Amino acid sequence: GFFQSYAVEVDLKDSSNATCLYADWMMRFLITYESNNGDYKTTTLNLSSSVTHNGSVCGNDTQAALVAVQFGEGHSWSINITKNNETYQGDFITLTYNTNDTAVFPDAKRKGPVTVLVKDSSRPVQLNTVYVCHNSFFIEAENTTQIFWNVTMQAFVQNGTVSKKESRCPADTPTSAPTVPPTVANVTTASTTTLSPAPTTAPKPVENPDTGNYSLKSGNKTCFLATVGLQLNVSQDKPLLININPKTTIADGACGNTTATLKLNDGNSTLIGF
Repeated sequence: GFFQSYAVEVDLKDSSNATCLYADWMMRFLITYESNNGDYKTTTLNLSSSVTHNGSVCGNDTQAALVAVQFGEGHSWSINITKNNETYQGDFITLTYNTNDTAVFPDAKRKGPVTVLVKDSSRPVQLNTVYVCHNSFFIEAENTTQIFWNVTMQAFVQNGTVSKKESRCPADTPTSAPTVPPTVANVTTASTTTLSPAPTTAPKPVENPDTGNYSLKSGNKTCFLATVGLQLNVSQDKPLLININPKTTIADGACGNTTATLKLNDGNSTLIGF
């Protein structure tokens, strides 16, 4: 609702009019830029209702496939996809945004197109398998955050038919429920006439996180204010709880006319962005 964005569908055909590459996805971009008065602002670049895909290429064993889209006032995005034996994988993602678009960058100091090139970190996908990612995932580089969701993509389509076999992204993979450590309440001990069961110590509960006050300024005015206690529950080999310490956490970010970004860095390689 708040962010208006449109889905993109690209169905490339080969010389025999058979589908060779199919992609259907949604994306938007958060871009931080310098304004004429020296402040840094963050704006949202959404896809327009009219999107073209000029320059897209099917690819083959020796040439990379390319999905290229153009939208809005001089903006474009592309990804090249390489084939390696029995898999295909995204290689580089290129975003070009045009700060001459005054609707998105109303007071940008730098005028003209800006290109951001980033390596795609997605894992390889088996051939004849469609890559699917319903949940959103992010790529950050050079003052931009690229956000993707509802992604369906298959490169090097065989026999002109998109596969029904799926490879899901990590964001779509459900995490298993945390294992509950044994306590006196949930362990049944068989008693004997000679031995008493050893007492079981309940795990020490993690304390609630301290409340921090985080703020951003635009010039001399506070534009973002958050008073919050933060705790992360990370699902790995075993559950891990991390409390964010306000005393060692640095707030950074930017405020724009319609969006604001708050980034918290606790100094221990934990980064949180709002």
